[in-house]
Parts: sequence; C-alpha cells; structure tokens
Amino acid sequence: MTTEKSAPAEPAPAPGQGAQATTQPRRRGWIVFLRDVIVIILIAVLVSFLVKTFLVRSFYIPSGSMEETLHVDDRILVDEITPRFGAYERGDIVVFQDPGGWLPPSTGEARPPVVEAVEWVLSLVGLAAPDSDDHLVKRIIGLPGDHVVCCNAIGQITVNGVPIDESAYIQVPSGESAASRDPFDVVVPEESLWVLGDNRYSSKDSRYNTDQPGKGFVPLENVVGRAFLVTWPLDRFGLLDFHHDVFSGVPDEASGSTPDKEDAAP
Repeated sequence: MTTEKSAPAEPAPAPGQGAQATTQPRRRGWIVFLRDVIVIILIAVLVSFLVKTFLVRSFYIPSGSMEETLHVDDRILVDEITPRFGAYERGDIVVFQDPGGWLPPSTGEARPPVVEAVEWVLSLVGLAAPDSDDHLVKRIIGLPGDHVVCCNAIGQITVNGVPIDESAYIQVPSGESAASRDPFDVVVPEESLWVLGDNRYSSKDSRYNTDQPGKGFVPLENVVGRAFLVTWPLDRFGLLDFHHDVFSGVPDEASGSTPDKEDAAP
C-alpha cells in the first residue's frame, strides 16, 4: 500500500503582512486617482485661461446705460477675436477700457484676502469679472472717418449725411422723441470710434466726454471686444441684436459708396 505524500504546507504569513500587501495597492490606487484629477483640473484651468485670454471673456453690466438691450447685472460674453482679425461695424455693441475720465475713481472697499484670492482664480477661467467696473459697454454709431451729427429736423442722428432710425433699440423718456437731448457734430478720427448708450438720455457716453483728453472718442486699442451673448439671467439668455440694418444705407465715408444689401449684415 502506497501512501501519497502531501504537499508541504506554505509558511503562514507573518502577523500583519497580508494586511500590508492589501493596503499598498489601495494606497497606490488613490495616489494615481488624485494625480489624474489634478492633471484634469490643471488642463481645464489652462484651456479656460487661454479661451478667456484670446477668444471670449465674461462681463457683467453695472449700470442701466444700455437698457433695454442690456439690464443691470446681466452677464455677457464678449468676442475677443474681432479686434484681432476682423473689423467692427456700426451697431456693434462693444466693451472697452475707460479712455480716460469717463468713469469716476474706483472706491472699492477692501475685502478679505481669501475672497480676493478666490475671485482672482475664478477670473482666470472666466467665471468672474472683477474688472467690469473698469470697463464700459456702448453701441458703435460712428466708425473712423464717419461724420456723425445730431440731430436733424425730426430728431434723428445722421451718419455721413444719412439719417438713421434707431427706434428699434434706443430708450427715450416719455414725451421725448429726439435721439439725443444734446446736439453734436463730429468727424471720427482714424483708429477711433464714436459710441452711444441705448438708454440715450441716461448714458455718459461719447457725447458727454468731449471735454476729456480723448474728446469723447474711443481708441480702437481700448476695445476689449464685441458683446454677442447674454448668459445670465437664464430668462434673458440669447444673442444680442446689433441692428446692422439700421445702418445699411450709410455710405462709406472713405469711398462714398453704399454697401450692397447682399453684403450688409443681418
């Protein structure tokens, strides 16, 4: 009778050795997971920063100078591509840095460093716009070389001798009909714009800054970009109307030609 030899028993693990072997893979798994999360966050921040710097920025509206087109505390997106690769048109709504003397001196109250730090981080990715109070938003009425006059016999502004009907977007007080209470007659210099607010009787725009060094004109280098979308509040979400059709009959001052209807923006 043969007897089968049993396999030698494996030595029992030392006390605590099995638990340590299980813990190490788990620990490495968490480290890899946290590393991946940090990489994803850093990539997202970098992409958002590049988008905000070169493509789109967010601003909020601090005043009622553009009502009813834009309301106080509206959040808007601003296209930064136009000033780099395109050209502005009459009717475009633009955000620009103060040319000098348009805004009162900033008197912002000091805030806790933590709040400042959080807002700075959010501004990097375009989720906050702490510099909105240092910028203005208006509608372009005159391009470089344009002769802009207010007002004709029925209260309309004329651009290069052509009256424009702004009734589709300007707001004037009850009983008023003129596009501006104050007259003006200007020729827009090269590399500059003449801008007005849609809330025409409550906007400190080009008309009211002619005594400043820039004489009311906005240098193109001060323009951040063209506002194109209201993102907040949600019930006002939508594209902005530039009303380019209002200016479709205005001739180009430089050539004296009138844009073809096919070429005019909608």
